[in-house]
Amino acid sequence: MIEIRNLSKKIAENVILQDLNFSVNRGEILGLLGPNGAGKTTTMKIITSFWSPTSGTVTIDGLDSVVDSIKVRQKIGYLPENVPLYEDMKVREYLNFVAEMRGLEKSKIKSRIAEVAESCGVTKVMEKTIDELSKGYRQRVGLAQAIMGNPDVLILDEPTTGLDPNQIAEIRELIKKIGQEKTVIFSTHILAEANAVCDRIIIINNGKIVGEGSPEELIKKAKSREVIYAKIKGAKDKVLAVAGKVAGVSKVSAVKNEDEEGVISYDIESVDGTDIRSALTAALFGAGLEIFEIRKNQASLEDVFRELTK
Repeated sequence: MIEIRNLSKKIAENVILQDLNFSVNRGEILGLLGPNGAGKTTTMKIITSFWSPTSGTVTIDGLDSVVDSIKVRQKIGYLPENVPLYEDMKVREYLNFVAEMRGLEKSKIKSRIAEVAESCGVTKVMEKTIDELSKGYRQRVGLAQAIMGNPDVLILDEPTTGLDPNQIAEIRELIKKIGQEKTVIFSTHILAEANAVCDRIIIINNGKIVGEGSPEELIKKAKSREVIYAKIKGAKDKVLAVAGKVAGVSKVSAVKNEDEEGVISYDIESVDGTDIRSALTAALFGAGLEIFEIRKNQASLEDVFRELTK
């Protein structure tokens, strides 16, 4: 559906994107993750034909985003990070305007507006002017305009910004429903959101792809660096020496200074993600050290994100 090949973007001397390559299938929800300034929004702007790439290509259903930009835009619904709304218009007037701009048949506009308003949860504010709305409702209206034309591709830049937890859950369900038939690309800083919604995730840092896969695949990779958290009473040098000699231990780090009882917290990494707690406990007790707590920290998408973007 979407093919990104050797995509790069440079503004003056600033390199924003460097040789991105990925594809997105129809019916797939792809999440773009990365720190601020990583290149997520730039990637989306190029896909939507809002910006042109410095080099490389974007094709949607075989259409080039530069050569066939009008046809490409007709296939896309876009919710930018800062939602552009006409604040003096009522919500119903605005959605009607969007429907007409999208070329919907006049006989179908009223029913389509009602359908979209219900899906995005803006039915009760249809007669309010947009400048009266909260940030959350503005975001919902922005999403409503993005799906009004029933596009093949939906591009969402931080779609749940400003929403409360209940609204976020509703928008997540809507995105998942849309993604059953259409191609969805969205960016987010909420890792739990990406984990809950995305079929696949691409992590971008400094304009480059540094990680790619399903949430499960990425977390599985992180498990190879799984960490044991332990609180141990005893001399730090002794703990480091004893724990470091346990088979399967790759790294031991003190993460918190001694408390009043001389207990120190440690992160102890295993070589391949195997559970080393039994061997570690035996070695520490055998050396006369007291263990106050020992547990395995479960790998998460947050661990992957931090590892790849630090």
